[in-house]
Amino acid sequence: MPVQILMPALSPTMTEGKLAKWVKKEGDAVDSGDVLAEIETDKATMEIEAVEEGILGKILVAEGTENVAVNAVIALLLEDGEDASALEGASAPAPVAAPAVEGPSAAAPQPAPQAAPAPARDGTRTIASPLARRIAADKGIDLATISGSGPRGRIVKSDVESAMPGAPAAASSFTPSPPSAPGAPLSPMPEFEAVPHSPMRKAIARRLTESARDIPHFNVSVDVHLDALLDTRKRLNNHDGAVQKISVNDFVIKAVALALARVPACNVSFTEDATIFHKRADISVAVSIEGGLITPIVKDAGNKGLATIAQEAKSLAERARAGDLKPDEYEGGTFTISNMGMMGVTSFNSIINPPQGAILSVGAGALRPVVTNGALSTATVMTLTLAVDHRCIDGVVAAEFIGQLKSILEEPLQFML
Repeated sequence: MPVQILMPALSPTMTEGKLAKWVKKEGDAVDSGDVLAEIETDKATMEIEAVEEGILGKILVAEGTENVAVNAVIALLLEDGEDASALEGASAPAPVAAPAVEGPSAAAPQPAPQAAPAPARDGTRTIASPLARRIAADKGIDLATISGSGPRGRIVKSDVESAMPGAPAAASSFTPSPPSAPGAPLSPMPEFEAVPHSPMRKAIARRLTESARDIPHFNVSVDVHLDALLDTRKRLNNHDGAVQKISVNDFVIKAVALALARVPACNVSFTEDATIFHKRADISVAVSIEGGLITPIVKDAGNKGLATIAQEAKSLAERARAGDLKPDEYEGGTFTISNMGMMGVTSFNSIINPPQGAILSVGAGALRPVVTNGALSTATVMTLTLAVDHRCIDGVVAAEFIGQLKSILEEPLQFML
């Protein structure tokens, strides 16, 4: 009897995904460990690897199909000794989670239109799957010389395996997709390119719209004098035993964890039935990646030293941009930090990532005029803005937390307490 290949759950919260591409075709031989297909979720594009050997007998869900339910049968694998006759009546097309769309035929799901592959390079960065990167490193192949056949020009395993070391870069072209909704208010407009929304962009749009609409946010801001912290950072980074350079953001992660320990009423999540008080500070750190944003987590940051936090934060950010994070490294978290200071932004308001109760926006540290003991002077000042969910965090709690955070950052000796 043919082996059913099911739509996998790539994370505990995944209920559906997009079957972006079939790497194997009907009739292809399949060995254990071969990549069968690529799946897009709201977080990343990941590869499905075969666990059985055989022949890919029948594909039931076409590539490009969106909203494919987890555990739906997407293909059938013929085992040794079976032929095509074993496929007769074996299974109906796999169910799709989205409602049926009116069309010429209701007998089978209609695949979504495919956009032509985009170039696999974005500036100086090459977009490739983790498996493709490993194979390229083993074969000594420069990924910049390869044109990807995956979604949005992503380089996948088959691209690397067909490439030879030192091969010239293959040409790649992009044909813009037409607007998905005929008659949409796009005219009269100058020439444009319509890029279909990725699952990640759809999820960001949905979650942030719900957050901005449904959560009663309010914001509190403080200015933090950074000169003492910058001096401490300089001495730590110049120390002979320094292995990992510590950034200002690493200090902020640690300081937030310490402030949450002092004001546990701010380390909460809201649900319809209860307010959840978290026992430790798992700090989500916003990282910009291709096509969106992801928030890898520095877990139990309050019980880690600055060097450890710096190493973890750097590793998480690098692997996030490479698409190599595991679900438990970005799902969860009790509090989020969003830092745009490195882009010169002095202050901004973030939108809460539910069910978390708060998010901190970190601006750039800059030299500003200040008044100290009645005298005008200058200091390096950074603006912090805390957005909280008023359903679970009151104003006095928010003020107490951001006051403690300011105190810790302005007196770095408190990192030792």
